[in-house]
Amino acid sequence: MLDCECLLTDEQIIQFITKGYVVLHNELPDQLHAAVRDKINVVLHEEGNPGNNILPRVPEIQQFFETPVVKGALTSVLGPDYYMHPHRHCHYNQPGDPLPGGGQWHKDGYWSSMRSHRPWWAMIFYYMQDITEEMGPTAIMPGTAYYEKFVGDQGETLLPTGKAGTMVLVHFDLWHKASLNVSDMDRYMLKFQFVRLHAPESPSWNHQEKEMSLTGGTPYVHLNLWRDVWNWMRGEPGQGIPTATGGKAQIEQLAEDLKSEDETVRARAADQAGLLGEKAASLAPELARMLNDREPVALNAGYALGQLGSAGIDELIRLISEGTTQIAERAAYGLQGAGAGAVPGLLALLKHANEKRRALAAFALGAMVPSTHEVSSALIACLQDPSDWVRRNAVEALGMMGSEAGDVCQALANVLEQSLLQEGSGTVETDETDFSQQSYILNKMGYTAALSLLRTAKAPDVPLIIHSLEQALHSKDRYVRAYAFETLTHLRTPEAMDVLIRYYRPARWCPDTTKVSTF
Repeated sequence: MLDCECLLTDEQIIQFITKGYVVLHNELPDQLHAAVRDKINVVLHEEGNPGNNILPRVPEIQQFFETPVVKGALTSVLGPDYYMHPHRHCHYNQPGDPLPGGGQWHKDGYWSSMRSHRPWWAMIFYYMQDITEEMGPTAIMPGTAYYEKFVGDQGETLLPTGKAGTMVLVHFDLWHKASLNVSDMDRYMLKFQFVRLHAPESPSWNHQEKEMSLTGGTPYVHLNLWRDVWNWMRGEPGQGIPTATGGKAQIEQLAEDLKSEDETVRARAADQAGLLGEKAASLAPELARMLNDREPVALNAGYALGQLGSAGIDELIRLISEGTTQIAERAAYGLQGAGAGAVPGLLALLKHANEKRRALAAFALGAMVPSTHEVSSALIACLQDPSDWVRRNAVEALGMMGSEAGDVCQALANVLEQSLLQEGSGTVETDETDFSQQSYILNKMGYTAALSLLRTAKAPDVPLIIHSLEQALHSKDRYVRAYAFETLTHLRTPEAMDVLIRYYRPARWCPDTTKVSTF
């Protein structure tokens, strides 16, 4: 059991929510870091970059992620049963490379059907050597995790540095890039990704204060968005409790500020409207119009609408139904914090003529916790939708809500098995309207179903899902195989262990067997 002193503090969690990163340090022997670094150097130069196989190729790396510091940080952000994702990479930055890692600011390719503002995913950038700015550490831009568009000069470039064992825990969607290595030393960084398996029921960090205490240092302020993430991580999502007081005069001033030519004034006014709650319901039409504003302003408007009660919910539902694709997506994020009041409108949207709108409704329903039998039944019905994208969003939503209905696991297993049959027939993922553009996932439906089974399956479900999981171990998609393997490992029933042992024997990896030492 983790010592609470290893968990993050309120201040660190707030920094993670608002700025998207926390810098930590592993107190491990220099000899271990040096030995791993030397071994990686040999692998990279004699065999090439092993990509996802960096961990089985250099298994000593696992020691970096077994320390109380790392376990405490990941538990704090992702919950106590987080999962190390099978994608990982060693980033090698050589002196003089003019475009390390491509040289561009970017977000990593995401694994869900849509990016999530709430921390279902996180990454660690781990340095095995003393790292200075001259050596080209991975640059991060604080406060940009919630932006689809790069904010450029409006953001601050930060180059985390420190002794060997320095690591940067980042929100999965934080903008980052490799910086120039102007030293005379090679720079190595291990990027590992981690997944949350269950929505939080209570704070998993060293939590003391109910309200957030903000310190600034971000390109824009997003009070309602940040509060939504904070309350969700505390296990109290969609509370909608006003945190500001104001009368008619203040609301009239906000109405004027929402139309200001200064975007910072508009963004601040939208935030303040959300903090007033239903008292600011008269501002809902103007806030709805602002979802077509610049992204930082639109984010504040969307999340503010989610706090205005039925007036705000009605506008967000309307925008998902009638708005442009971009506006509809922004409205779906805003509905996350609206709570149970949004459910009837979202259920109605599942019958919309446009697949994009149905898919966004499924995504937003997945954020409604605790779920209900009505919602899970409606999402199970969506698994028969003609659109791959709708079905995938519904599959993921069922996993994120948890298995309250007994038929959820059976439905997910059916989806997984059908996707494997399509792999065999060569017809998997033929829907040209898949909006995710994730070429690194070969079987997107099977991938999502396997992840949702990892999140929902329990020992009593084994008879319903064991055949699908066993078949998935032979999927053409490496991540489907990985999730099936992990699900069986979590279940640990005799049937699951039997399947695992039979899979282990031919799949065992020997890190000592290389092209220079084949036996």
